[in-house]
Amino acid sequence: MLMRSFFESQSLFRIFTRQARSFSHQVVHNQVLQYFCRAKLIDSIRLSLRSGSPDSILPILKNPHLDSFVVSNALCSAPSPESALSFVESLKRVPHFVHTQQTLHAIAKVLAKAGRVAQLKKLLDAINDRKFHKVRPISFMESMRLYATAGDLESVLRVYDEFCSQGKKPCIESYNIIMDLYVQMGKDLEAVQTFRKMMQGGNIPNSRTFTIVIEHLVDSGNVERAKDVFDVLPLMRVKHTTRQYSALVEAFLNLKHYDVVESLLGEMKMDGILPPRSLCNLLKCAVEAGFLDGIDDFVEEMKPDDRIKKIELLENQKIDENEEDVDEYISDADIDPIKLKPWLDPSALASALRDWKADDVSALEDASIVWTSRLVCKMIRHFKSPQTAWLFFCWVTDQPGFVHDIHTYSGVITKLSSHGMVDLVDGLLLKVKSEEIKLPFNTVRQVIDFYGLSRNGDAALKVFHDVKGVCGSISEHDMASLYSSLLRTLLKCGRDHESMHFVEQMFSKGIHPDSPTFSGLMHHFAAKGDLRTVQNLFSLFRQSGAQSDSYVYKTLIYTYCKCGRATLALRFFEDMRNSGLMPDGPTKSLLVKCLWKEGRLKEASVVQGGCKETNDILPLPSSSQLFNINSADLLKVQTLYCDSFQDIAIQDQHS
Repeated sequence: MLMRSFFESQSLFRIFTRQARSFSHQVVHNQVLQYFCRAKLIDSIRLSLRSGSPDSILPILKNPHLDSFVVSNALCSAPSPESALSFVESLKRVPHFVHTQQTLHAIAKVLAKAGRVAQLKKLLDAINDRKFHKVRPISFMESMRLYATAGDLESVLRVYDEFCSQGKKPCIESYNIIMDLYVQMGKDLEAVQTFRKMMQGGNIPNSRTFTIVIEHLVDSGNVERAKDVFDVLPLMRVKHTTRQYSALVEAFLNLKHYDVVESLLGEMKMDGILPPRSLCNLLKCAVEAGFLDGIDDFVEEMKPDDRIKKIELLENQKIDENEEDVDEYISDADIDPIKLKPWLDPSALASALRDWKADDVSALEDASIVWTSRLVCKMIRHFKSPQTAWLFFCWVTDQPGFVHDIHTYSGVITKLSSHGMVDLVDGLLLKVKSEEIKLPFNTVRQVIDFYGLSRNGDAALKVFHDVKGVCGSISEHDMASLYSSLLRTLLKCGRDHESMHFVEQMFSKGIHPDSPTFSGLMHHFAAKGDLRTVQNLFSLFRQSGAQSDSYVYKTLIYTYCKCGRATLALRFFEDMRNSGLMPDGPTKSLLVKCLWKEGRLKEASVVQGGCKETNDILPLPSSSQLFNINSADLLKVQTLYCDSFQDIAIQDQHS
């Protein structure tokens, strides 16, 4: 048995020696060839780490292409923390290799995923103490992420406190990291308290925050409430994510609520989101049982592509005639071949193709990559230059077996519109119309939003007027949302008068702007000192029957106080109270302060002592967020989330 294992190791060692020889003397002519040389080396290391023979990696380490990029990606691809750390030890035998920021971060991630807190802390301390040449200290945020991955709550909170002690305001992501870790550790009450603290600290939750909330509710058995939170997000212009869909689809499949699953899959398709492959088996079982109809295309999209050939450890390996034939003791049938999907990094490949030269394209064609919709979308997203993304989009059109679909069209249109490339976007929109492809509504809305950033008002109007031809039928809510994006774009383009024309058009069509749209419009005109338009908009807001929203009043009070118009701010403050809304403490304090400055002492004392204030302190949105955020919706999410764990809070108080 020992002799057999010895011969296996010897055979594997010679195989990797030949792999190393096969490309150790290649001359790299361009960035794309260099990328594929690195990819081949990474694959060899991946196979070696799975071979069970520690010495098999030694010949590969002599390869001249071994650098920090190869090492860091090979570490991330290791089958286990033990094999990754064994690889790190082997690197000590390479005289020319020096660890860089990239490789040290990869090692830190390996240690974090393995839960090796003591080793992780030692490494981070060494980096921060500048014991590695030309390696920057680890940022507070990255330290928090690493300790959170390791499950070390104490270290996460310690780093957070160190950050705050420097007088810096915590960002949303720092709260997300702490909140997510509390959820993973089953500390429900602490997670809810972190969510509240985030809001009270003046931070508006982002998409990742809502994903954590939804997953927490699902994990705790509050699936219906998780779905309620999910349904509120579009009202706040928050895009649904793949993780949110995955959590809910899996939960409702387990509950056998197939009607909800079909609805979610339909929404996913409308949002233009590719289905995650993690759901493939669950959906396949439901389809085979006859519970779900019309989702065959979804299941098909989730299946691995059979055209992608896997790399094998013992594939076409032969012993040189000069070498001693030890394989007579062991046949290929005695060794199970190790099969892996070829390593590919869309970000690195896109970077190598950034100049899009003829020899780059030739090297790309020679690689015979199997182009799928997912891969093309990732490539387009990672190109920094829109021109290169466009050239790649055109090139991949002619590749064998590839056909552009709704996802690739949406990806390239979003990329081009974000850089203001109007002519190309117009041509693509004509193309999708001629092919009767209906783009997701979110893609068209993003195009209009991006045209606001590039000040292309006419192009935004053209897309808006053609939206039904591009997207098909649109719900009244989506149409109101699209109007809101158009209004914001027109304001950014300095076309204030035209924006008011579209507000009137909305009312004439029976489409009423929601409170975030009114907040954004009133803030814009108030900041310009156009108080007459503000008053007209406020009248329209009250006539529209839109839900009274504290953000509308809070925005106006803050805006008028900043303009030195505390008397007008007081008028809106009284309207707010008459609408049944209570001001929060900071808004009330600001108004009192401004009234005192203007000599309105009597009014200030009335505000100070004559009205109650709410304990729900909502963060004030930035001017760009005002068109999106509705305080009522934000409070609804907070209530749905926090009330789900109310029993735990009560039990904690009694104990």
